[in-house]
Amino acid sequence: MNENDTIEAPSGKDRADENFPVGSRLIARHLRPHVHAFYAFARNADDIADSPALPPAEKIARLNTMEDVLRGRRTEGSPSATMLRASLAQSGVTVTHAQDLLHAFRHDSLENRTPSWPALMEYCRYSAMPVGRYVLDLHGEGGGTWPHSDALCSSLQILNHLQDCADDFAELDRCYLPSDWLAEAGATVGDLTGERATPGLRRVFNKLLAKCDELNRAAGGLPREVRDRRLRMECGMIVGLARRLTRRLKRNDPVAGRVKLSKMDVMFTGIGCLRWIN
Repeated sequence: MNENDTIEAPSGKDRADENFPVGSRLIARHLRPHVHAFYAFARNADDIADSPALPPAEKIARLNTMEDVLRGRRTEGSPSATMLRASLAQSGVTVTHAQDLLHAFRHDSLENRTPSWPALMEYCRYSAMPVGRYVLDLHGEGGGTWPHSDALCSSLQILNHLQDCADDFAELDRCYLPSDWLAEAGATVGDLTGERATPGLRRVFNKLLAKCDELNRAAGGLPREVRDRRLRMECGMIVGLARRLTRRLKRNDPVAGRVKLSKMDVMFTGIGCLRWIN
C-alpha cells in the first residue's frame, strides 16, 4: 500500500442509520463537529471490519493504517483519522478511546464467535464503552460518570447485536451470542438461518435481554450524574430509547425480521427526557 492510498471504503451508512442520536442538536453546537469526527472515524473502521470482500489480513493492515494516521506516524491514507487527529488536538481529549475502538475492530476482523458472557462484556469494553467515555470527556464530565455510561453503551451494543444477529451470521459468518449459552439452550448458530427463532434461540435472546435490563437500570443513573444540561437530556433520551428497544426485542423476533424503534417510540422518549432539562 502506497503512502497516498486511501484505505477507507465507506459502506454508505451514516449517523442517520443508527438507532440512537449521534451528535444531535441536544449537543452544544461547538462540540458537535468533534462528535461527528469521532463517529466518522468509528464508522470507517467498522466498515473495514465488516467488509465481506476483504480478507482478515487486509482488514488488519487497513486498521493499522488508520491508527498510524491517527497517531501522526503517517500523514495520509485515512481521511477520517486525519480529521479525528485534528479534532483531538483541538479538544484535548485523549486518543485512547479511538485506539480502543480499533482494538475491537481488529477483534472483529479475526474472530467470529463469542464464547461466553464475560467475553461479550470484554468485547463491549473496547467496542462500546469508549464511545460514551469519549463524549463525557469531551464535555469535561468526571470519571465518576463512566460506570453508568459503560452500562448504557454495553446495553446498546448488545441490543444492536440482537437486531443484526441473522444478518451478521448470513453475511459475515459472525455471531455475538455467547456460545456456551447457545449450547446450554440446545441451540446452534445455524438456527439463525431459519424463518423464525427456535425455542432454544429465543431462550438465549431472553437471557441477553434480561442482562440488558440490568444494564439499563445501571445506566439510569447517568443523566443524574451529568452536569451539562444539554448532554444530560441527550443521555436521558438514549437511556429511554434503550429501554424501549429492549421491550420491543422481548416482544418480537429478530430472526423473522429487523426489530427497530418506531417514530412514536422516539417521540414519547423525547417527551420523557424533558424532565432532565433543569
